[in-house]
Amino acid sequence: MKNDTSPIIVRTQGGSYPVLVRAGSMADLGSVAAERVRGRSALVVTDSNVAPLHLAAARASLDAAGFRTASHVVPAGESSKNLASLSALWSAMHDSGLTRSDLVVALGGGVVGDLAGFAAATWMRGVAVLQVPTSLLAFVDSAIGGKTAIDLPFGKNLAGAFHQPVAVLEDPLLLRTLPPRELRQGMAEVVKCGCILDADFFAWLETLPPEGPMAPEDMERVVRTCAAMKADVVSRDEREGGLRMLLNFGHTVGHAVEKSLGYGVVAHGEAVAVGMVAAARMGEASGVTESGTALRVESLLRRLSLPSRLSDVPAIDGGLHAICDAMLSDKKRAGSAVNFVFLESVGRAVVRPVPVTDLLSALSGAVGFESV
Repeated sequence: MKNDTSPIIVRTQGGSYPVLVRAGSMADLGSVAAERVRGRSALVVTDSNVAPLHLAAARASLDAAGFRTASHVVPAGESSKNLASLSALWSAMHDSGLTRSDLVVALGGGVVGDLAGFAAATWMRGVAVLQVPTSLLAFVDSAIGGKTAIDLPFGKNLAGAFHQPVAVLEDPLLLRTLPPRELRQGMAEVVKCGCILDADFFAWLETLPPEGPMAPEDMERVVRTCAAMKADVVSRDEREGGLRMLLNFGHTVGHAVEKSLGYGVVAHGEAVAVGMVAAARMGEASGVTESGTALRVESLLRRLSLPSRLSDVPAIDGGLHAICDAMLSDKKRAGSAVNFVFLESVGRAVVRPVPVTDLLSALSGAVGFESV
């Protein structure tokens, strides 16, 4: 596994593209880009945390491959995924002379990938985007699959588009610059992959040391395994018609927690961790989920120093009622029900609708409230 540098291929209706996982591959950004687009203008979109660390190297590689390169830096954090940031990015695309044959490079975590991808999807009705993730969460999930979006006051990721990248370049060396909290929240999406798709991988995660940095070979296994899972799911269900919905495990409650607290108060992965335990408990209470599954999920998350209950995150004004209200405007609502991903057991997941009228009772206790 550790020496495997072969491309992971994502196959979609619009064509195939590679996910390139290799230490040191940032140096290849320019050559990869030159192979994937006709134009030779590139706009690198990044954030204020990533820019001092990796922007110069990205621009140098693109310049060496013959690109005329510009850059646009947004403030770090979920609060940049908004209409104002999108409008500013469109202006940067105009100022840099970006045409339909050129390239947007999304250099950053999930926020940058979503924002830059959505801007690319909508500029001149679509320009190419190349994803270069710098966070573990983006490595294993958001950079792969073409889901792009911004947040609106009504909810998370409500304005967006499917816009597949021309390539995803994943250099595990970039993860060395991540602060511990960012690594931890990325591990929530890693746990999610095991929960819904691979019981053996979940069991392996349970054997990892609970403290200290992950060994490089273990991190490479995490990245390649999860990237391959995500690529396979996207290849079989590009536009979330069925199978891909399983990737929302933990996100129904997680997104509601993020919205209720205000975006950026808790990290996305932290909110998803709370949501996964809630969904596992709800599944057990409804008879869908094998008994003991919720405890196993919660135990692993706690080993990874992730929250698992609402009591682990800042208090939410309005409590459970506020969370339920946030769910009602989420894109996972389907008429008079909200779709939840439940586990049948670790490694097997299903989608089940929960009637809006049952949300309060279904959630009570599952997310750490003793009473409504």
